[in-house]
Amino acid sequence: MLHTLALSLLRGMTQAQTLELLRHVPDARAIFERPDDVLTEVHPTMRRRIETALQSHGSEALARAACELEFCERHNIRALGLHHPDYPQRLAECPDAPAMVFYRGNADLNAQHVLAVVGTRRITPYGKDLCQSLCADLRRLLPDVLVVSGLAYGVDIHAHRGCLKEGLSTVGILAHGLDQIYPSSHRETAKAMLRQGGLLTEYISQTRAHAGNFVRRNRIVAGMADATLVVESAQKGGALITARLSMDYDRLVCAFPGRTADPYSEGCNRLIRDRQAELVTSAYDLLDLLNWNTPTASTQREPELNFLPTLTPEQQAVVEALKGKDGLNLTQLCIKTNMEQSTMTALLFELEMSGIVRLMAGGLYRLLPQ
Repeated sequence: MLHTLALSLLRGMTQAQTLELLRHVPDARAIFERPDDVLTEVHPTMRRRIETALQSHGSEALARAACELEFCERHNIRALGLHHPDYPQRLAECPDAPAMVFYRGNADLNAQHVLAVVGTRRITPYGKDLCQSLCADLRRLLPDVLVVSGLAYGVDIHAHRGCLKEGLSTVGILAHGLDQIYPSSHRETAKAMLRQGGLLTEYISQTRAHAGNFVRRNRIVAGMADATLVVESAQKGGALITARLSMDYDRLVCAFPGRTADPYSEGCNRLIRDRQAELVTSAYDLLDLLNWNTPTASTQREPELNFLPTLTPEQQAVVEALKGKDGLNLTQLCIKTNMEQSTMTALLFELEMSGIVRLMAGGLYRLLPQ
């Protein structure tokens, strides 16, 4: 592992050249110790570049690699080279896979079912509800699924937190070294993910979260998964970059549709319109498209809203009034149910406390996914 890491840190070599070399000569130790023997089949121009880099910077790269491996050992981080059996094999198939990844966690990176969930950082209440219902459905239908995302604001963090709530494994792909968490406000979620998933990056410690790193990070999110699901996206954004990468890797791309006037559904709607993504409305659709048929997933769908019979007739009347609606305010609910405002206020409070109704911006009440 020392020599693979040193090769990835070798000055004078691009990441693409390092990857090409490792695919051609898997024994990184031999590249450092016996270059004349193992580089004979390498193109002469490439061979000269490697030999020059080894002579000028080989010792420096080995020393840096040794320090990084010491850091990994102190912090329970696994350094996985391209040919390591625990390296994400779906990612290894990609033409621009990183030569090394650093991983801390307990999830199987080569799980049977891996799903990438991405979307806008400016998530709306609609997107939050989609993340919640998706994770709840996956828990019932496919509890062994591994959900991958980027630990960013918006859809990413809501997907991770939804998985933690539902007991699903989830891995965050970072755009910096594992000696930090960005954004820092997600630190507690990241700590919880170490016990129920993990954190993974291609960057060594002390690598800061530069803008370009986030774009490169997206290829790992797409490459690790069987499919990429876009929850919400504006016309432009990182989620669409991840979707395009997933298409380039010949992986399935899916998207939740939204209303035509919603700016943060515009990207999803366009992907679907241009036949670049499959339209999905639930985890059921997703599993059907991926042929992830399990005994649980193949059972008949539950009713869209199947509340417990403990609701009073008045509470059930409020639920019925809200079904199929994007939200109603207090006055509208009073009119639809023919109830007094004081009675309605009390009922809405009870339904909020039961997790059935949520008060949204603008004083609108909406049903939560059940």
